[in-house]
Amino acid sequence: MRPFYLLLILWLGVGCQTQLEEEEQSMLIPERLEIASVDTFAFASSIRALEVVNDSTIWWAGSSGKYGYSLDGGQTWMVDSIKWDTLQPHFRSIAITSDAVFLLSIASPALLFRSTDQGAHWDLVYREDHEAAFYDAMAFWNDQEGIAMGDPTDGCLSVIRTKDGGLNWEKLSCEKLPPAEEGEAAFAASNSNIALVGTNAWIVSGGKRARVFHSSDRGDSWSVVDSPIAEGDQMTGIFSVDFYDAERGIIFGGDWNKKELNTKNKALSTDGGQSWTLLVDGTGPGYQSCVKFLPNSDARAMLSCGIPGIHFSGDEGQNWQQLSDESWYTMGFGSTWETTWLAGNGKLGKIHWKIQTEE
Repeated sequence: MRPFYLLLILWLGVGCQTQLEEEEQSMLIPERLEIASVDTFAFASSIRALEVVNDSTIWWAGSSGKYGYSLDGGQTWMVDSIKWDTLQPHFRSIAITSDAVFLLSIASPALLFRSTDQGAHWDLVYREDHEAAFYDAMAFWNDQEGIAMGDPTDGCLSVIRTKDGGLNWEKLSCEKLPPAEEGEAAFAASNSNIALVGTNAWIVSGGKRARVFHSSDRGDSWSVVDSPIAEGDQMTGIFSVDFYDAERGIIFGGDWNKKELNTKNKALSTDGGQSWTLLVDGTGPGYQSCVKFLPNSDARAMLSCGIPGIHFSGDEGQNWQQLSDESWYTMGFGSTWETTWLAGNGKLGKIHWKIQTEE
């Protein structure tokens, strides 16, 4: 394990103001984004899994078995890799609890690793050798209960759960899950196919079907609804989901092969994901691989990233502003929305939001 040093300063200008909750600070919409040059040799990995624990602690995982973390807000980084027998796993999923770090690989065999000493040692806690195994995302409700999802095997989406802090994982039977439809799968694009709030879980699919799966009891039972997001081709569908609370959610995606299309690629729910309404077609970004509500924004402000660009909306997705045309895969927030981290192909980035209080 070797330390690497990286300085990433993204200065955001300020522009027109977004009105938030009356008792909250006002947030200024950025007008431009300047990215300092980055030495990417330390991150020679496609990074699609990012976990921002707080303003100081950030973890990432990517291709070629690589992972890394910072404990000082990104001033210094520790970078290492995992090799299992002769296999060099490619990681697209990461999750952090108070006790452990989890990395989950794509393809078969699916390998899920757990470390309780910041990566000094790794234990293999789950392995799946199904030829169709391909896990896309992972998240935890709390320190004991977690979930991961992947492409269909044996007629339904792959869903595994833990109830003992990740020591043991069990795959749900297809008897508990709605059947997958022909050509339905998921995308390991940003580790954001899963959203968790309270006891709820939402999982999104893509490909020839674009649907939203929901559990209100931490995965014991499931239902599914259609979405209005584009579907029908291998690379269409929902790439990302986020819920601000148990009622208000957003899904984002589009057509990876036609990234400029900004129709049927983003939708909102106000009833816990039972129904979805398309945001105004023909406005805002096209394909995006990750979307998140800004914390403490009353679900009015949201940020998305993808290929290409970073986009921001401060009015519930009705209008969008492009902050950058640089491509990123995924993102996460620190203790507040004032700290935002981005991950991409061989790079990490940090946004310092400019804020001011109302006078």
